[in-house]
Amino acid sequence: MTAAQPLAADAAAAPLAAAAVAGYRRDGYLLGLPVLDDASVRIAQRRFAELLAKLPAGTDINTVNCWHKANRWVYELSRFPPILDYVQGVLGDDFFCWGAQFFCKLPAEGEVASADNRRQTVPWHQDGRYWPIEPLEAATAWLAVFDTDAGNGAMQVVAGSHRDGAFEHRRNERRDYALDQEIPAERIDAGRVVSMDLRAGHLSLHDIGLVHGSSASRDGRPRVGLTFRYSPSHVRADLAEWPFFEAYPLRGTATIDNPIGKVPAGDGVPTGRFQRSEEFV
Repeated sequence: MTAAQPLAADAAAAPLAAAAVAGYRRDGYLLGLPVLDDASVRIAQRRFAELLAKLPAGTDINTVNCWHKANRWVYELSRFPPILDYVQGVLGDDFFCWGAQFFCKLPAEGEVASADNRRQTVPWHQDGRYWPIEPLEAATAWLAVFDTDAGNGAMQVVAGSHRDGAFEHRRNERRDYALDQEIPAERIDAGRVVSMDLRAGHLSLHDIGLVHGSSASRDGRPRVGLTFRYSPSHVRADLAEWPFFEAYPLRGTATIDNPIGKVPAGDGVPTGRFQRSEEFV
């Protein structure tokens, strides 16, 4: 979104139809929503390589977040109108952004290589297990930077599981797992599992309560998703647990009872798991 690298929307991008919103309410996700045109996909892929290279040596890109606080390009992408139109369809007219993170499975060699960031397995989980917000209302927008499918470890979801309540999570000690908690395999209904295959430049949305995970990459193609977290304006964070939480108002006029983040001006990168916006401005 700089003058040198403008992003353009896919011509097929449009606000959600009523049937799509009903599908999200029923299944807890939407898949294959067009966002970027082909030229913009190539820009996003180059920008990802540039941002990855800017990280301090030894940093696992999967473990740093708050990109929208550190980097103006990512911040502007979090506000890209087609994305906001989709989010408005499922969250309503008043909402804010509070998170941005890359989730990557990268090849051992190549332009976007990083031996620290490849082929991680993400166990079955619900996001609400980790997020101290009240009420538990949020949607994650997962923008594919490269094509993703079963071969390179696409996200999988259990359709409709957001309506099944909070699942038991147990601790695990697996070093090849991205999370240290998981839903026991016997609780997963294999008949409801859907692979979230996406073309580069397309988006998926999923509910905070949806059970999801992903397997390790089998074929070595880069799998990169840039995720944005959005919540309705009435959602509040427990600042005693998450003192770094900041809201970035996007649409609507409702009062937001959370600290408001500062808008980044430069091309910075986050260096920790959680940071305040003042560290980057």
